[in-house]
Amino acid sequence: MTALHLRAVVLPDGAQRELWVQDGRISLDPVPGAETVFDGGFVLPGLVDAHCHVGIGPQGPVELDEAVAQAEADRDAGTLLIRDCGAPVDTRSLQEREDLPRIIRAGKHLARPKRYIPYLADQLEHEEQLPAAVAEQVAYGDGWIKLVGDWIDRSVGDLAPLWSDEVLAEAISTAHRLGARVTAHVFGEDALPGLINAGIDCIEHGTGLTDDTIELMARNGTALVPTLINIENFPSFASAATKYPAYAAHMTDLYERADRTVAKAIEAGIPVYAGTDAGGGIAHGLLADEVRALHRVGMSTEQALGAASWAAREWLGWSGLQDGAAADLVCYDEDPRKDLSVLDHPTRIVLRGNVVG
Repeated sequence: MTALHLRAVVLPDGAQRELWVQDGRISLDPVPGAETVFDGGFVLPGLVDAHCHVGIGPQGPVELDEAVAQAEADRDAGTLLIRDCGAPVDTRSLQEREDLPRIIRAGKHLARPKRYIPYLADQLEHEEQLPAAVAEQVAYGDGWIKLVGDWIDRSVGDLAPLWSDEVLAEAISTAHRLGARVTAHVFGEDALPGLINAGIDCIEHGTGLTDDTIELMARNGTALVPTLINIENFPSFASAATKYPAYAAHMTDLYERADRTVAKAIEAGIPVYAGTDAGGGIAHGLLADEVRALHRVGMSTEQALGAASWAAREWLGWSGLQDGAAADLVCYDEDPRKDLSVLDHPTRIVLRGNVVG
């Protein structure tokens, strides 16, 4: 493996520094004979998509070659670490690829029959099966569990929780005991108190957050990944739900107040991270759009960058650009703190110590 050398302003500290890369690791000490691959500009720790679905396409599960293409699209946009927030296909072979982003797999979604997108989840006939299913997914995944917290219940014609508070408490306790963290898809209001009180680690989307549940999340240290670019699809969800007017009206309302909701979460100090929900209806490689959306709703440019880079990496157990850290980094000619559109054009991408872009 060729040793590399970079000279740039390193974020988040903003200092001009020299970095060397040897054997896939960053060194702050000079490495003789290293090849200079970037000189001038700005360097960020590899970007993070904290809600991504490698292995899901518009029609459902995809073949592995298409999953590879999805991961490549993310990589080429600077995303070098993915928290794959539930996938119906086994993508462990992608983790062995030196040229693809690192993937933290959450295993399969856990849901109830007819209470999630067909073919994407393990559907449990009885909610009492949830703790055992969580234990199974802990063994299969990489330290995260993905629950479907709410979805349309056609018997009531609106969003409704999938699980009782008692079962959630046991399931989340099971995951924690086995060393895993838990997150949940939640659009509406009603599922949130039970999930947060049960000790869940993260909420996905969170459009139904209220002042009370925001306060509860802040007190518990529960993270939020709002997937703002996916929330832009809510009007189409509503317009397609002609048989369920209450659901359509609810989704429209959640959409109309989504920016204010996420802004309140940020103001309350809830840890918020960038996730695109790529897969299905969202194309891969759009993390920069999510960063800009987080800035739109109230994050500073540095906060938004951190939510997709150094802060997200720390949350997921990965280091930034310290001595000895994994050499995953993205280089830009201009300062993304001054203009987030700079994220659209990475100049150099180094993954596992290799130049991949």
